[in-house]
Amino acid sequence: MNEQNSEYLSVKVASLLPYLRRYARALTGSQTSGDTYAAATLEALLEDRSVFKLGLSDKVALFRTFHQIWASSGSPVEQGEDGIQGRAQEHLSKLTTNTREALLLHTVEEFSTDEIAQIMGTDTDEVSHLIQVARNEMEDSVKGRIMIIEDEAIIAMDLQDIVADMGHAITGIARTERNAIDLAGQEKPDLILSDIQLADNSSGIDAVNAILKSTADIPVIFITAFPERLLTGERPEPAFVITKPYSEDQVRSAVSQAMFFASTETLSA
Repeated sequence: MNEQNSEYLSVKVASLLPYLRRYARALTGSQTSGDTYAAATLEALLEDRSVFKLGLSDKVALFRTFHQIWASSGSPVEQGEDGIQGRAQEHLSKLTTNTREALLLHTVEEFSTDEIAQIMGTDTDEVSHLIQVARNEMEDSVKGRIMIIEDEAIIAMDLQDIVADMGHAITGIARTERNAIDLAGQEKPDLILSDIQLADNSSGIDAVNAILKSTADIPVIFITAFPERLLTGERPEPAFVITKPYSEDQVRSAVSQAMFFASTETLSA
């Protein structure tokens, strides 16, 4: 491919790559595997960029190319990994085909059912069915203990109501980095929901990193008005980043998937 075509491709997809990588990580349960598929998508577009001539939005075209690669590889589930990634892949193999893809595209990436149908090569009725099946399978699979790191009281209460309604227990709400570390020390959570900017100008990212140093393998969902601080292309990156203002549907989807893929034998079904 000549320099002009390479520049064209770069302009088309550069701003969308963080979202493709976020989706790929959430889909595969592994940053390494997700990045492998994202890289394969770029390689495919370097060879053939005709997808951008189909009248689709740039983001739909990019994700459509990704899904063609994902489907052609058989949506493989890798075995033999340890820890949280191993559990993720084990659970992934038990899901109904295409359900998690449809749910992620709808709730995390906020595609419409029409756009998802274009991405996945199906129709809108099938997409709606897949989304509902995914919700049922994930929400019914596992319950656990969730810690919330959020300094805005109304948002914290809203998140608490959402996850409690899903059947999860709340270990507590922390408003600062110090509060969060202390709270995690009192009772280990199975999942952390965290903002980035906290009440005393401390960092939710620093709080999470400190907690994970002593307690590994806890999945984290960041809910923030500043997603660009996390989707930088630098490692490590969280699989789930929800942008404020969020919807209840987004939170329920991310919590269900994070709990589902990080579940252990100590969690009650």
